[in-house]
Amino acid sequence: LDVLAKHPQDLVLTDLKMPGMSGIELLQKIKEEYLEVVVIVVTAYGTIESAVEAMRLGAYDYIIKPVNADALKLIVSRALEHHRLQEEVKNLRSAIDRKFGFESIIGKSKNLLSTLDNASRAAQADSTVLVRGETGTGKEAVAEALVQASPRAAAPFVVIDCSALPANLIESELFGHVKGAFTGAHSDYRGAFERAAGGTVFLDEIGELPLDLQPKLLRVLERREVRRIGSESVRAVDVRVIAATNRDLGAEVNERRFRQ
Repeated sequence: LDVLAKHPQDLVLTDLKMPGMSGIELLQKIKEEYLEVVVIVVTAYGTIESAVEAMRLGAYDYIIKPVNADALKLIVSRALEHHRLQEEVKNLRSAIDRKFGFESIIGKSKNLLSTLDNASRAAQADSTVLVRGETGTGKEAVAEALVQASPRAAAPFVVIDCSALPANLIESELFGHVKGAFTGAHSDYRGAFERAAGGTVFLDEIGELPLDLQPKLLRVLERREVRRIGSESVRAVDVRVIAATNRDLGAEVNERRFRQ
């Protein structure tokens, strides 16, 4: 672990039974801190349980002693090729993100360039983002580019248009419901925040969200948890929220049509 902290490595070969820390514990720590490092576990005390645990935690392979040198060389060669391909995919994905992210939005105006600069910096943070602008100015395009440039780019991206859903459906669509919660609720339903687990929810025209639902949205923003309609329990959700509106939310707050 000291070596990994000082010098990047592609691959680690570790025994299973060692003093101070087991190979399984070492594997877990490596995968928590250095996900890209390939780990191969070697042991003379192999069991199905330890093999399953090692693979579950992300080991590339699990080898029983005595080790055949030629077989080990072949496994290491394959593991390094696997690592090279992973790096290649990561680089290609980064190139695609750049192409279809902010670079896909074309314009020269000072205001647009300033907006894109702010958005590109906000993309790397995990905070909630509000995109403001008149109808037709490309708010959703900015939101999509922001997601593509964020660490959550490969995770789910769920879009909800608050102005297009009837008031009696939007609560269920956002927060979900349990079976029997209302007429027609024949089964449990995951709302947008649960469907976007690990990713991003884009709430278009957030200014249209009914006032009585805004406290439930506030719970998601502050506590990262949702309560399905008809349920007494809350569920933790790991999501980022991006919202957009063509309304002046400051004026909406003053008119008591939107929660501050």
